[in-house]
Amino acid sequence: MNDSELLRYSRHILLDAIGIEGQQRILESHAVIVGAGGLGSPAALYLAAAGVGRITLVDDDTVDATNLQRQIAHAEQRIGQPKVESARTAMRQLNPGPRIEAVARRADAALLDELLADASVVLDCSDNYATRHCVNAACVRHGVALVSGAAIGFDGQVGVFDTRPAEQGPGPCYACLFDPDAQVEEVRCAVMGVLAPLVGVVGSLQALEALKLLAGAGRSLSGRLLLIDALDMDIRTMQLQRNPHCRVCSGATARPAAPGSPPPPPAA
Repeated sequence: MNDSELLRYSRHILLDAIGIEGQQRILESHAVIVGAGGLGSPAALYLAAAGVGRITLVDDDTVDATNLQRQIAHAEQRIGQPKVESARTAMRQLNPGPRIEAVARRADAALLDELLADASVVLDCSDNYATRHCVNAACVRHGVALVSGAAIGFDGQVGVFDTRPAEQGPGPCYACLFDPDAQVEEVRCAVMGVLAPLVGVVGSLQALEALKLLAGAGRSLSGRLLLIDALDMDIRTMQLQRNPHCRVCSGATARPAAPGSPPPPPAA
């Protein structure tokens, strides 16, 4: 790090769990963010501000006036622009240091295989069930930790799905919890609505978990799902188990999610 970087990131460096070594790892890392909307906005802004060396944004949507209530990376003067370009503008205003790549395409298996070849972490900020499972499968294939977030109405979820070898064994993947073959009715903010600060909370927590993974700091949410009820301000954690029959991370036929598993709300 040069003197300018030492000054910019000094508040991270002061943290014993991060220090110079952890911040250097952040600077040398590559984060892929799928979705540049309600969740992707705060996640991208915080990762850029924190100095993640390379950030790839993936989203095929454009900025709309209805996005501005919650998608804080965008602005009225950028309505009609690709969201990835709009978000990149906001990120560069915060920190010109990171290399930011804007990919205005829908995330599919081929694109994800290309992007995840050298990724350090993936943040799923997408808004549909099929994309979530596509991202999860790619993370399992490439051995990359996945930080997943979702929010609708007053309810939010954050989880880390990390199937890489670990001392306590690999954690579950997203498909261990949510059956990829389940018939899920997509619920969108355009129909159900979403409280604006909730997506900020969830997206910020995704950035927090990603930075911890990159810096090697603390205990991640792997094996746990954080559930947020913003209306009653109730936050709890659900313990998750790896499914030994998961067809995604175990090579066998997946079994249905256990009764009582929370439904996966789409991100805003």
